Order: sequence, then structure tokens, then C-alpha cells
Amino acid sequence: MASFLSLPAVSARSIPSASASAFSLRRPLFHTPPTFHFKITDGFCFKIWIQVASYLVIVIVTMYRVSCSYAEAGVSADSKPNTIDVVADVKSERIVVLGGNGFVGSAICKAAVSRGIEVISLSRSGRPTYSDAWVDQVTWISGDVFYVNWDEVLVGATAVVSTLGGFGSDEQMKRINGEANVVAVNAAKEYGIPKFILISVHDYNLPSFLLSSGYFTGKRKAESEVLSKYPNSGIVLRPAFIYGKRRVDGFELPLDLVGKPAERILRAIENFTKPLSSLPASDLLLAPPVSVDDVALAVINGVTDDDFFGVFTIDQIKEAANKVRV
Repeated sequence: MASFLSLPAVSARSIPSASASAFSLRRPLFHTPPTFHFKITDGFCFKIWIQVASYLVIVIVTMYRVSCSYAEAGVSADSKPNTIDVVADVKSERIVVLGGNGFVGSAICKAAVSRGIEVISLSRSGRPTYSDAWVDQVTWISGDVFYVNWDEVLVGATAVVSTLGGFGSDEQMKRINGEANVVAVNAAKEYGIPKFILISVHDYNLPSFLLSSGYFTGKRKAESEVLSKYPNSGIVLRPAFIYGKRRVDGFELPLDLVGKPAERILRAIENFTKPLSSLPASDLLLAPPVSVDDVALAVINGVTDDDFFGVFTIDQIKEAANKVRV
């Protein structure tokens, strides 16, 4: 058994014949291009047939496996890919700052909007008189915490930040520092606001008879209300003297000219002054001042970090601010 394949020749020159070769060249009878002939033996045909059969088996098995995979997944083999809509659950923050146009409150508002947090400010004077780019990004509401319609303020908020406080007679300080904050805490709790952050004050290691004044009594009453109503999410910041550029009646007081170098000096010598910290009222001189920007960033950390709650000292406020700053 033998078979022949004919192929057009590239050249008409004669090729010497060899009995051991499977090739032969025949000169055509007519003037037509010469043709190559391959003589394929029975063994060669058998090898080709085995290879072709093997490829066919592989193709059939592969198609069978693919069909089984579609079937197990519940997808037909002729299915076309469909578009998958993915909805991201992005948590957006919306905070209410009580006293937002004050010295500390405005720093908090500015820091919040710079980080994409929606801000509502509630204060008796409403919108500040000066113009800054961040001011236009805050919703300013004029009102008093004792008489405000909380529906216009608290709905949709994720945190309330209170900077309420002031000086005056004992009764006035108890009302401003204490009762006003208690009203705000209870309103926030009633509206289901998950977090409440209070800007309080360091006690300066004062003796008890000085801490009984209306200022500290009011602050501690507000702290107690926050921690009792929000045991797992309430935040109380206790800074010492807060420095920065403070606007008063259209003028800017550069408190940082005093506060910043004082903070650096006191932190540099704190290892030497620690033995004096047990003395009554020693922190009036030894407690490092706190930048208003650090207070604001510590608030932002409290708004965004669910593991941040409780009472925070001067050093802890600095640490919280650095987390956000980094």
C-alpha cells in the first residue's frame, strides 16, 4: 500500500535521484511545471493517524469538561456576560457644631470641611462676619440651644460637637457650661445621634474649693451627662489653655505668639517638672498649652474613629491630632 502527494516545484532544474530517498522527480511530457512527489509509507500514515486521533480525543474531553463546569455553575454554555451593578456602602459624616463660629468651633468647622465632612453650625450669632473659602461650605444656623427647633439641626447628623462655654457669674457659668450642654446631649440622644463630643477643660490640679466654682461645676456636669448617655461613644476633651489666631470684634489676636513657644518650652522641661505636678494648682504654670488646630483634629479623629471614646487629657489630644495629621 502506497500513496502519493503532488506539489508544484519551485525550480525546473533536475534533482539527482537516490534509491534511499522517498523523493523522485519526473520530467513532464508537456511543457508544464515539474511536480514533486512524496511517497508516504504505511508506517508514516499510521503515525499521522495516531496523532490526529489523539488531538481529537483531547478536544472532545476538553469540550466535555467545559460543559460540565457550566452545568455545575447553573450557566448555559451559550450564555452572554451581563453587566453587574455594584453599589458601594460609603459612610458619609454629617456633624453639628454647637458654637461653630467661635474660636474653637470655627477651627473644627474648617478642619471638618477640608476633609469632606458635611458641617452644620448652631450659634446665637449665626454666620461669621469674615469671609474665608471654607465658610461657604458650612450651613450656618442662628439659634439658642434652649429654644432651637432641633428638627432643623439634628436630623441626619452622625455626631454632635459642643464647644459651648463661657464666663460670668456662678449662675451664668453653670447655665452656659452645664445646663446648655445637658440640653444638647439629651436632644442628640433623643434624635438617635450616635456620637457626642464635648470640649471641656483641664482641671489644672486645682484644690476642690476652686473646682466648686460655677465654671468647673458646669463643665463637669456636662461631662457626666455625655458619659452617662454615651458610655461607648461619648468623647470628652480636656485641653489646657488653647492658643491660635482668635478673632475678637473684627481683630485677630495672635495667641499663638505666646502659646506655641510656651508649649515647646514646657514639653522640653517636663521631665524636670514632673515632681512638681503633685502640688496644688501647679498645672496653672506647668500644663502645656494646646493648639486650636490640635483640638480640631482630635475632634475629627473622634468623628471618624469608632474606637475613640472616653475622657482625653492634654497629651492624648495631641496624640489623636497626630493620627489625623499623618
